[in-house]
Amino acid sequence: MNVRRRIATAAVLAATVVLGGCSGGGGTATSPPAGSAAPAQVAATDGLPGMPPVPDAHDVYADAGANMLSDAAKAAKPLVYVPHTKSGEVRVIDPATFAVVGTYPLGGELQHVVPSWDMRTLYATDDTTNKIVPFDPVTGEPGATIPVQDPYNMYFTPDGSSAISVAEAQKRLVFYDPHTWAQQGDLPTPDCAGIDHADFTPDGRTAVFTCEFDGRVAVVDIEHRAVLRMIDMPRRNRHMGPQDIKLAPDGSVFYIADSDQNGVWVLDGAATHVVREIPTGHGAHGLYLSRDASRLFVTNRHEGSVSVLDAYTGASITKWTVPGGGSPDMGNVSADGSQLWLSGRYDRAVYVLSTVDGSLIRKIDVGNGPHGLCVWPQPGRYSLGHTGITR
Repeated sequence: MNVRRRIATAAVLAATVVLGGCSGGGGTATSPPAGSAAPAQVAATDGLPGMPPVPDAHDVYADAGANMLSDAAKAAKPLVYVPHTKSGEVRVIDPATFAVVGTYPLGGELQHVVPSWDMRTLYATDDTTNKIVPFDPVTGEPGATIPVQDPYNMYFTPDGSSAISVAEAQKRLVFYDPHTWAQQGDLPTPDCAGIDHADFTPDGRTAVFTCEFDGRVAVVDIEHRAVLRMIDMPRRNRHMGPQDIKLAPDGSVFYIADSDQNGVWVLDGAATHVVREIPTGHGAHGLYLSRDASRLFVTNRHEGSVSVLDAYTGASITKWTVPGGGSPDMGNVSADGSQLWLSGRYDRAVYVLSTVDGSLIRKIDVGNGPHGLCVWPQPGRYSLGHTGITR
C-alpha cells in the first residue's frame, strides 16, 4: 500500500449464517434473515448473471488447482512481472532461471500487475499518471498506454462485464468496459479512506473492499453498484489498517489482513460483522492460498515472515522467516503450487519460497519499490484481478 495515500446478500455457501449488527456509517441495506440456510452448491441462476457457476460448494477455488490452466493461460510464456512504485518500471523474471529478462520503464508509480478476467492480458496499474499498461502474456512485452482514473488497484466483476479501478486517492470505484475501456460509471465511497483490496462472495453478487485509512470495509452490491454498508473493525486502525482480503474456500468467512493490528480479522461470509481476530505477525499485509486451497499464507511485511494458516478454520499451522529479514509484500503461488513468490517492498528484492517448508529458494535483486508482483500463468477459469485471484 502506498503510505503517502492510503461487497448484501448472505454467503450462499455458508452452512449457517449468524448475523450481528454492523457498525459504522454509510450502511443503507438491511441485514439478511438470521439463520438462513445455505444450499449445497451455487447454481448458475443463483450467482451474478453471466458468472460461471461454482462447481464445488466446499471450494470455490476448485478449478484453480495445480496446473489447471485454461487455453488462454496455456498460451502464455511463464514469467513473473514485478511493478515498482519508486523506479517506475516493470521488471520481468524468468521463473526457470530466476534471471531478469526484461526491464520496461513506464513512468509513474506502478502498483500492481493485474490479469484480465479472460486471462488474455496483464495490466500494470499506475495511479499517479492515471494509466494502465497492457502486457501480452504470450510475448511478455508491453503495449500502448490506456487512460484509466487513479488505478491504484484493479478488479474484474465475476461476470467479466466490467473492470473496476480502485481509485484510492479519489475514494471511489470506477467501472470500465474491459474491452474498449470506455467508462461505464462510478461509485463514490466517501467513508472508505484508502480503499484498497477486494474479494467477492461465492455468488459474485457482493464484494468487500478494505479501507486502509478508515479501519473498516465497504460492502458493495456489484450488480447495482451500490454501497450496502460499512463495517468497522473492532479496532479502527487508520495508519496502515485493513489491507488484503481473501474469501475462505467454502465461503464461510473473509480473512482481512491488518498491518497495524499485526494480524488478520475474520469477517463472516455474509459480510455483516467481524467474528474474531487471528494474530500473525508485525505488519500483516498480503494473503495467498496454496494451490489446493488448504492453507492461507499471510505476509508479515514488517517482521520479514510468512504465517501459514488453515484456510478453512484459520488455525495457525506454522510461521516461516525470510533468512536475513526482509519485507515480504505482494505476489502469488506458482502454477504448480511449489513456490510462493513475493516482492520485498522495502528491500529492492523478490523472494521465492518453497510452499513445502518455507525455505528460501532464491532472492532476486530488482528495482526500487517492488510491489504487486504477478506470477503468470495462473490456473483457473477466470481472473477477478489484483495479482491473480482466480476461480
